Amino acid sequence: MEKSLVALFIAVALVPMAWSQDRIYRCGNEYTNNANDAKQRGCKVVEGGNVTVLQGAARPAGGGGGGGAAAPRSNPPSSSSSPAGAPKVDNADQKARDSDARAILDSELRKAQARYDDLKKEYNDGFPQRSALEMRNPQGYIERTAEIKANLTRAEADVEGIKRELSRLK
Repeated sequence: MEKSLVALFIAVALVPMAWSQDRIYRCGNEYTNNANDAKQRGCKVVEGGNVTVLQGAARPAGGGGGGGAAAPRSNPPSSSSSPAGAPKVDNADQKARDSDARAILDSELRKAQARYDDLKKEYNDGFPQRSALEMRNPQGYIERTAEIKANLTRAEADVEGIKRELSRLK
C-alpha cells in the first residue's frame, strides 16, 4: 500500500495540470469513469477534490487489492493467469521451469520430512529424554517439551504445505 501511495504522489506531481473529467466512481480500491460498470458494481461517486488516474497502469497479478488507485476498467479482466504485458514463454522453457520447481520442492520436502522425523524421535510421544539440568529443574523440561511439540507441529505443517505445492505441479 505504501508503494502505491508513493507512486500516486509522484504521478500527481508529474502531471502538470488535471484533465477535466466526467464523474469518477470508487469501487473499493479501484476507480472508474464507466457509469454502467459503476452502477452494476454498486460504486460510489467521488465528490470534492481531483482524482488523477494514469492510463495504461499495469494491474497487480493478483487482480487488485493493493490499496492504490487503478486505471479505469473498460474491459473485464481476462481469464488467463498472467498479466497482459507479461513476456511469453515457449513450452520447452516452461517445462524446464516446471521441472526445476518440482526438483526444488522435492528437495525441500526431503529436508522438511527429515526435520519432522528428527523432532518426532526427540519428542518421544510427549516424553523427551531429560537432561541432567532438567532433573534439577522440572520447569525447564516442561518448557522444552512444549517447544519441541510446537516445532513438531510446525514441521508437520511444512511437510503438508510442500506436498500441496507438489500436487499443484503434477
